[in-house]
Amino acid sequence: MDIKAIMCDVDGTLLTSQQVVSPMTVEMIKAAREKGILFGLSTGRDVNSVRTLLKTWGIDGLVDSIVGTGGAEIYDYVLNVEKSSYPLDGELIKDIIKHYEDMDVNFAIPYDGILFSPKDDRYIQTLARDDKVPYEVVDFNEFLKEPRPKLIIICDPEYMDKVVERSQTFSNDRFKSSSLKTASILYEYMDPRVTKTHGLEEVMKMHGLSMEQLCTFGDADNDYDMTMNAGVGVVMANGSDKTKSVADFITDDNDHDGIGKFIQEHIL
Repeated sequence: MDIKAIMCDVDGTLLTSQQVVSPMTVEMIKAAREKGILFGLSTGRDVNSVRTLLKTWGIDGLVDSIVGTGGAEIYDYVLNVEKSSYPLDGELIKDIIKHYEDMDVNFAIPYDGILFSPKDDRYIQTLARDDKVPYEVVDFNEFLKEPRPKLIIICDPEYMDKVVERSQTFSNDRFKSSSLKTASILYEYMDPRVTKTHGLEEVMKMHGLSMEQLCTFGDADNDYDMTMNAGVGVVMANGSDKTKSVADFITDDNDHDGIGKFIQEHIL
């Protein structure tokens, strides 16, 4: 394998159930970087919140590049580049929220390392606690006067099917959006041009590398496109059936050094 860059999804992939990177995987990341291989993250989380959590996760100083907000943000430590693209119009976000207003859900918008929500309830509290990101309740009429990166719908896992079903009847004549389930309790809306592949292509181009030289690790449906478009797309054993269907390899789950073992056996 002529791999020059490794990019990992975070939740359910790089992080264990204890929300850290396992010691064996940390050692393999270090070994890969010593061989000159770039290491980075490709996540639905926003860049600012990721940067503040690198130490907590045990990978501070080991990350060369971050593709955040599902591909809408890039932060590159090596080249000192920061970029963002394709936010959602505030009026569109209001329209989406209205479409779900009678349902048992809450909403969150990640921005500047904070989760902004229109109301305080157990849904936003759970997301903030699990992701270790602070949240603020704000007036969305004011907050949405500017475009925002994306909209997250939060619900109970057993309620997700209803959210997905409702999503199929949403439309807006003025603005385009795409949506998908990104976790058992999360359903997200973003600009259709935003994908993890879009962000990864930017990063690889900046470093003079091709997508063929990229190895990605993912688990959920929002990792489908990057798994399909990377030179080597690896999916965790705990991954979704959809994303596994385009994987080049399936590795062990996130609690059994799936990434570390694959790097050791196939890349080093």
